[in-house]
Amino acid sequence: MQELLPATDATDAEAIGRSAIRKASWRLIPVIGIGYCLSYMDRINISFASLRMNEDLHFSASVYGLGAGLFFIGYALFEIPSNLLLLRFGAKRWIARIMITWGLLAACMMFVRTPWEFNTLRFLLGVAEAGFFPGVIYYLTLWFPAEMRARAISRFYIALPLSSVIMGSLAGWLLGLNGRLGLAGWQWLFLVEGLPAAFFSLVILKFLPDTPDHAKWLTSEERTWLQNQLDADSALAHLGHHHGVLKALFSPKVWLIGMFFFCALCCSYAYGFSAPAILQGATGWSVTNVGYLVAGMGVLGALGMLLNSIHSDRTKERALHSIIPCLFMAAGYVIASYTHIGWIVVAALVVTATSFTSILCPALAIPTEFLTGRSAAAGIAMMNMITMFSGFVGPYWMGVMKDATGSYQAGLRGLALPALLAAGFMFVLTEILKRRRTVPMKLATEVAE
Repeated sequence: MQELLPATDATDAEAIGRSAIRKASWRLIPVIGIGYCLSYMDRINISFASLRMNEDLHFSASVYGLGAGLFFIGYALFEIPSNLLLLRFGAKRWIARIMITWGLLAACMMFVRTPWEFNTLRFLLGVAEAGFFPGVIYYLTLWFPAEMRARAISRFYIALPLSSVIMGSLAGWLLGLNGRLGLAGWQWLFLVEGLPAAFFSLVILKFLPDTPDHAKWLTSEERTWLQNQLDADSALAHLGHHHGVLKALFSPKVWLIGMFFFCALCCSYAYGFSAPAILQGATGWSVTNVGYLVAGMGVLGALGMLLNSIHSDRTKERALHSIIPCLFMAAGYVIASYTHIGWIVVAALVVTATSFTSILCPALAIPTEFLTGRSAAAGIAMMNMITMFSGFVGPYWMGVMKDATGSYQAGLRGLALPALLAAGFMFVLTEILKRRRTVPMKLATEVAE
């Protein structure tokens, strides 16, 4: 049996570890978070642009839904190649390349005039952004030990609900610029919200070191501590460096977590791309006030994300922290679809939006526990590729149902099914992981003895 470290050594190691994590958190996560905020805003800002653009360009709900969804087809198809290229060129260079290309294409949305142009540019925008999110998740596995990843992910992923705050606050003002310099309000929205991503690529290049070995702001002791922690996590992972890319791509566990996120995000994107129109119909408010409502919902979503991820890390429990919010999502969609009372619709949709953001960080911590190294890069990319098809299915479903029934009620009602399926996929996955976890734990005990 290994001898226990003296108390002073253990205390020193703990202090070194806290210092390393604190430095990594403050120097990396704000940069990543801003980048993701810009990406999500450029991905979904057409929800506000559509309030004027669809009328100006004579787009039906089905045309809009198809174009909104085609982004995710391009994203999904190029997800795995993009993440493998990240391994080749390094995280900061590839993430910077992603940001400059998607920022320029997002700004070019101001030039669309026909459905064909709209669909083509949305598809190309998805191709350009492919690999950003799984690349960031993989990048975090190079810096944060497994037991801290839900919190680390939440601190950058909080940019998702906060992007709604920014987008909602700006939307009314940007659409109000209609006619300035001969541009429609929705054109100003695409221009002003697209270009910052391209410029932010320079910040990525300057401030994101590829690995702890390249971080000059870490001491040698902090680098050693981080590497020891990450090596210990790798020893417990089911799929590591030696398993290769193909084994990770076809792992049943990767596909189960991918299907969980597919179902959960199918709900989120279906609602998200129609949220301004749904909320305006329920409240009768102006675009500006609806924007503030969306911003307020984003604040609540950010709070739910932080609290659920902190509690998940403290209890070291992931499944219930993901399953229970899925059940609340299903209930919220059903309630919102069966009433025309404005405040009930808004309250139910607040529950669904907050529940969705709450599941993300505990669920995203799961694949980083059984994937490491090249397997993590490939497996997370496969997971996200499966997930991204939800962005096509969800908005297209809402557009078709809106044209068929004249309202969003039937579309919202149908979202209860994928929310319940998400809970089912998470239950099956975590039961498999419980059985598999006993084997590496026994091996680790034997090695220690």
